[in-house]
Amino acid sequence: MDLGIKGRKAIVCASSKGLGRGCAIKLAEAGVDLTLNARSEGPLEETAGYIRDTFGVNVQIVAADITTEEGRNAVLAACPEPDILVNNAGGPPPGVWSDWGQDEWQAAIQSNMLTPILLTTAVLPGMIARKWGRIVNITSGSVKSPIPQLGLSNAARAGLTGFIAGTARQVAKDGVVINNLLPGQHDTDRINALMGNRAKAENISMDEARNRAQASLPTGKFGDPINFGATCAFMCSEYASFMIGQNLLLDGGAFNSTMG
Repeated sequence: MDLGIKGRKAIVCASSKGLGRGCAIKLAEAGVDLTLNARSEGPLEETAGYIRDTFGVNVQIVAADITTEEGRNAVLAACPEPDILVNNAGGPPPGVWSDWGQDEWQAAIQSNMLTPILLTTAVLPGMIARKWGRIVNITSGSVKSPIPQLGLSNAARAGLTGFIAGTARQVAKDGVVINNLLPGQHDTDRINALMGNRAKAENISMDEARNRAQASLPTGKFGDPINFGATCAFMCSEYASFMIGQNLLLDGGAFNSTMG
């Protein structure tokens, strides 16, 4: 299926591994030129090399911490007029309410709320002027169904969701489409870290923790980051022009609701 975005330019954050990498691969498959960002240059260059060799699109990398002003400036300097922005950043650590003080809250809000908001507001004027743009924010299924041990993530991502809800509707008339993509449990480094915490807390093996988590899903297995990326690519396509300010849940059916 031709997504109608060949030759477009995209920034994909946290794209050396996991869900961001899946999004980058599927955008490249659609013919999109990429600016990839992550903190570590080695994995980032490995992903960029694979994408160049496989899909023949232009790929540049920016190894920087996207949660800092310097990191955001570096990414935007490398791609000052993106057609597509995929906001993504690792989630804060799990815990309970008593673990989190001001420093922990500020870090979570900076990473999972303010960073995507600031990147979005930086690229919106150009997208509006060109009358075309796509922004996808990778948030979390916890926005719809809070996860008790991920309170930092629940709160920060909910704040981003509120901002996007209004902003998406303000810029839709200018051809700019903004939506959120909400992952559940996908087979990534993040899920392995969470399963490690679960294994330790329940005094079970890592394999048992993974097996129990997968058995709790209607699908019986974790999600595939490449399939997740395909959904992201569709949300960036010409066909998503009437999808405005939505929260699309990809969680294997874990959230149990008749009306979503």
